[in-house]
Amino acid sequence: MEIDVFLGFLVFLTVFTMGFWMLIFLLTFVVPYWLFGNLMENWKLKRAEKKAKSK
Repeated sequence: MEIDVFLGFLVFLTVFTMGFWMLIFLLTFVVPYWLFGNLMENWKLKRAEKKAKSK
């Protein structure tokens, strides 16, 4: 195997591995964090709206 083919294979493996771990990171941390924050914000807004109506 020539050196340029080997280096191309290493670049491919590096990019593929970075994409794989980025996908894992997004699905296990970023998406749940975003969903939880969105739910908490909606809950606070509804609670403030209910408090404003009751006054």
